[in-house]
Amino acid sequence: MFSGMLFIFAPLIVGYLIPLKQPRHIHTVNTLTMRLVMVILVLMGLSLAGLDNLGQHISTILHFAATFFICIGAANLLALPILDKWMPTQTQGHQYKLTLRGMMSESGKLIGAVATGLIVGLLWQQDLSWVDAASEGILLLLLLLIGIQLRNSGMTLKQIILNKRGLMIAALVVATSLPGGLLAAWWLGIPYHHGLAMASGFGWYSLAGILMGDGLGPVYGGASFILELGRELVAIMMIPILIRRYPLTAIGYGGATAMDFTLPIIQSTGGIRCVPTAIVSGFILSLLVPVLMLFFLSLGG
Repeated sequence: MFSGMLFIFAPLIVGYLIPLKQPRHIHTVNTLTMRLVMVILVLMGLSLAGLDNLGQHISTILHFAATFFICIGAANLLALPILDKWMPTQTQGHQYKLTLRGMMSESGKLIGAVATGLIVGLLWQQDLSWVDAASEGILLLLLLLIGIQLRNSGMTLKQIILNKRGLMIAALVVATSLPGGLLAAWWLGIPYHHGLAMASGFGWYSLAGILMGDGLGPVYGGASFILELGRELVAIMMIPILIRRYPLTAIGYGGATAMDFTLPIIQSTGGIRCVPTAIVSGFILSLLVPVLMLFFLSLGG
């Protein structure tokens, strides 16, 4: 059962054991990681192009993504405000100067990579049987680099343990997302371990889409990509609205992106006091994405 998980999970562990001292080495890893993500997303588009009855599959992808988005998002938003009442957090009002266009530019690049692969695959009309093997090989290297990134993110164990709000946010996001995934799986009539895997993306749309696509095929990969991308885009719009009254809810809904992509919005609208909490919760959720997703995918045999 676990042999496939260990085979894919091993590069992540090895990467996490590699410390980097030079900033230029960390920059090289970050650059290479982003390039590999783009390559795999292009390959995901090619895989989608190779599906029979593509129109029907796209409908299924959107249906899956919408169902999981509603179930997981509702579960998160029902529970996170309770945490705000239990652990009140003071914010500092800042003027929101970040533009939606600027924050969405990176998302647009990744969507463009998938679209490029899809268009090329539809126009090329060649054998695409090599795509899955190529994606799996690149995925192993990508997981190695992600492990290195997590190890060299600057977070120490002491910083994580001492930030109770960050720990509680991450724990509550996990504790509510997984039941939301089970509900969506029941609604869609798919295996429950597939639903749990889909619920383990926590907003990291590039990695989630890649892992689901590698484990369960392009339909699940595309649905996971759209699901987590939708979460991030909604978080961009919701954080400025929620953060003054419900700061922990705003940070929690950002999921893994609270560590990076939505962090500037959290800092700009909630103040510097929200930043450590956001970084800790985002780091923990980022670390859990490959761990939980690979574990649940391995339950299929």
